[in-house]
Amino acid sequence: MYAHSTRSHIPQPPHSAGTPYKGLRAAIDPNQIPSPIDTIENDREKWEDEPYTTLPGKHPPLSTTDFVAIDQGNSSPKFVRMTTWNVPSTSRLASECEIPIAAIIQPFAEQDPREEPVPLVQSGPSGPPRCERCRAYINPWCTWMANGDKWKCNLCNHETEVTPDYYCNLDANLLRLDHLQRPELNKGTVDFAVSEEYWAPNPPPHIRPLYYSVVPSPTSGVRKPQPMDYVFAFDVSQEAVRSGFLRTACAALLESLFGDGESVPPCFPQACRVAILAFDQTLQFYNLSSEVAGQPPMLVVPDVEDVFLPSIAGLFVNPAESRNAIVDLLTTLPMRHEHTLEVEAALGSALSVSLAALVCNVRAGRGGKVVTFAATLPTIGVAALQLLADESSLYGTDKEKTLFSPRGETWKDIGDQCAAEGVGVSMFLGMGRPIDIGSIGLVSSISGGEVYFHPKFEAARDGMVLASQLRRLLSRSTAYSCSMRIRTSNGLRVATQLGNFYESAAADLEFGTMDADKALAVTFQHARTLDDRQYAFIQAALLYTTVTGERRVRTFNVALRVVTLAGNVFQYADMDATVSLMVREAISKLPTEKFSHIHDTLTEKCALLLYAYRKFCAASAAPTQLILPEAFRTLPLYVVCMMKTKPLKARNVTADVRNFYAHKLMALSARSIMFHLYPRMLAVHDLNDEIALPDANGKIDLPSLMRDSHMFMESHGVYLIDNEELIVLWIGSSVSPQVLKDLLDVDDIMQVDTHILHLPLLQTRLSTQVRNILAHRFTQRGYTPKFMIARQNMDGSEIEFADMLVEDQNNAAMSYLDYLCLVHKQIHTALTTGASISLGHGGFRSMPW
Repeated sequence: MYAHSTRSHIPQPPHSAGTPYKGLRAAIDPNQIPSPIDTIENDREKWEDEPYTTLPGKHPPLSTTDFVAIDQGNSSPKFVRMTTWNVPSTSRLASECEIPIAAIIQPFAEQDPREEPVPLVQSGPSGPPRCERCRAYINPWCTWMANGDKWKCNLCNHETEVTPDYYCNLDANLLRLDHLQRPELNKGTVDFAVSEEYWAPNPPPHIRPLYYSVVPSPTSGVRKPQPMDYVFAFDVSQEAVRSGFLRTACAALLESLFGDGESVPPCFPQACRVAILAFDQTLQFYNLSSEVAGQPPMLVVPDVEDVFLPSIAGLFVNPAESRNAIVDLLTTLPMRHEHTLEVEAALGSALSVSLAALVCNVRAGRGGKVVTFAATLPTIGVAALQLLADESSLYGTDKEKTLFSPRGETWKDIGDQCAAEGVGVSMFLGMGRPIDIGSIGLVSSISGGEVYFHPKFEAARDGMVLASQLRRLLSRSTAYSCSMRIRTSNGLRVATQLGNFYESAAADLEFGTMDADKALAVTFQHARTLDDRQYAFIQAALLYTTVTGERRVRTFNVALRVVTLAGNVFQYADMDATVSLMVREAISKLPTEKFSHIHDTLTEKCALLLYAYRKFCAASAAPTQLILPEAFRTLPLYVVCMMKTKPLKARNVTADVRNFYAHKLMALSARSIMFHLYPRMLAVHDLNDEIALPDANGKIDLPSLMRDSHMFMESHGVYLIDNEELIVLWIGSSVSPQVLKDLLDVDDIMQVDTHILHLPLLQTRLSTQVRNILAHRFTQRGYTPKFMIARQNMDGSEIEFADMLVEDQNNAAMSYLDYLCLVHKQIHTALTTGASISLGHGGFRSMPW
């Protein structure tokens, strides 16, 4: 729908400096280089009205496409996405192709409303059927033997006898007669309700306990599953009060617990209980019991070094039963501390005592969720940190790596103990000065929580976003006391696992909490040659407790074809999963390698993969010709986008910003990563009259996107760009007054209010269209990103907009066009001279470019 002409494009808007191409290159029309938009739009059109069936042998839709999956024995790509759906038969073939064998697993991915929900199987007192040898769970790819008395494991080929209560005769096709009534024999993803044998064990006593317990904690046996409890901890120091962060956080929690009485309903899980505490130089606990009249009594613990829980009476309450006490506390808490002189806050002590509260509470079901609102660097108490030195002097030196490692082991201990106890920690940070996310954020990374980042917090600007994030945190699918194990069929083995979790000594992945927005990456290696006449299998099993207190196992099963030719591996490769893995691998190297080395490694991986395709699948073409595999046509673009992300950007970015985005990207789904790396941009002024308006059936057709470059923009245009964290509306200097009137209710660009937090509610067609598009995106992601307006050559926010134009030369990196030429030059040199692209002496690291 857009005419992507580059003839009358605007000059590049003000931006952070990029890196020019060194040397000479031919003039190339930007319209002629591979476009990710073409791929995304073609895939969307293909799968818009066609369901995707998950049997092997079919290329799945892209992660950026809204599709309906029909589970036929393989897990939906929304749950498990492979880097290639055809596995190389040998390790040699795998190394020649340079495509990693990996899976991106998102256990609680949200499904399309038209899809069948994950079935729940009641497994009875004997538990779900499992292989006696490898302990894999029964699945659609198992085969039946001995008239139904035994089943053969598809992972290790061991035959296991069925229990009497699970026995059923076989039909002429060697399928059970009740095959269609058993979801675990038909569906790739199922939930098993499990018995006491699967309850979470009590962890052994810790060598360095974080708190002193007045109630003896059991160190053996299991803990009965209970509905999840929440602890909300508020920083009441001077910084939190002065900025309005405390008042905003209290108001957001009140709205989430009880709604606003009009348009916003409550979103707190009904069966759950809540505890509220405050902290500065002391720890403050509140008795919220409905039996107590008047203001909730407060208990103060002045010792923040050796913390303990003074009482558990009235600490955890049901919000509905203690509504008056909670409303009273959250309403008066900001006023009580309005004139505070306390400038320090013991965040580490607050986290430790929150853990103690969840472990020692009378319901005896350990585990839960800690949500803390912090605004001050924790310079006192448990895991106290010193003020940060000037970090800018460390960039470019060997010491820059220290900015991405925790200062002290205690923060890691807090994360480890939270994960072991089934507790997840999420943090809302509204600081005015550096707070060392590299240290405190580690607790959230290890425990499966999340960090929300609001630097230089302003209540008017950030309040709506914070409230939206808190509602998403409380309303999305969440589980606690989670443990995951990945199993493979003979010939494959797990190599590495990347994400936000705690890896136990048994190689299980432990999550204090796991939610719908979290994903992890798992890479695999060959243990021996695979038989190309059989499938290769991967099974992931997640043991978890639901918010309502039910213990379950969710299994994910994937059958993959085994191939012997490189062309078949490339044919069914998946760029979304590959990019998700590459960005995680790059971020994981921040504590050990310099930025320049990480960038070189990314370029080499990209060039090696494309060179492998050229060498093994298109050897007859001329070396001067750039030939890209269909699946990886835009891989160079996404690699250069990785180099422009906040954690991997070469130029000065504060350590807090880098560490926040590093934490976030390590746990993002493939879909969110693709949208973050290459933001969605559309031309608002160019929307036709029917787009984004409901038809007779209530269905909305979304507009096509456009490429992220000033080369495709016009000065009379209005453009909306969205990278999942920030939405910017850019207004050209020659914009039509009618467009401004329809969109913002002004007719002069000088009258535009650049401080508005959302588009005004107007009854014009254009306003309705844009608000429908944003509302659709809100329903998909569940929260509202920050919103900015940038006028051409007028507002400072234009730099943020220009840096999101990732195809341009900015963010201390090349333009997409220059980078594509660089990669092509490396491949051409390797083809003509035999030079090595790989690491080491004689490779391209020593070349002048």
